[in-house]
Amino acid sequence: MGISVQVRTFTGTVEATCIHPSIADLCRRAASQNLPILGHVDPCDDTVFNRSQLRVLVPELQALANGSAAEQNEAVHEILMLTAQVERKAHRYLVFNGD
Repeated sequence: MGISVQVRTFTGTVEATCIHPSIADLCRRAASQNLPILGHVDPCDDTVFNRSQLRVLVPELQALANGSAAEQNEAVHEILMLTAQVERKAHRYLVFNGD
């Protein structure tokens, strides 16, 4: 199984999930480009981002979408929809859930 992305509350409740086969590829591309947030997602464990960290993550995702294959662009779009959920409500986190 690959990496999924979730919106979680501070109590651990999962409010939304993105399971897209290109998420791991996006994270590898981010690491190869030395992106400071997405490039450090742990493929084997949870990596948690708070609302403040999304100010860096969102532009990274948008930059990766430019010039991406359609499938990776679709994954970016789905993740950006989850970031919007985190930004709208307090005490929400974006969690990259590794294997």
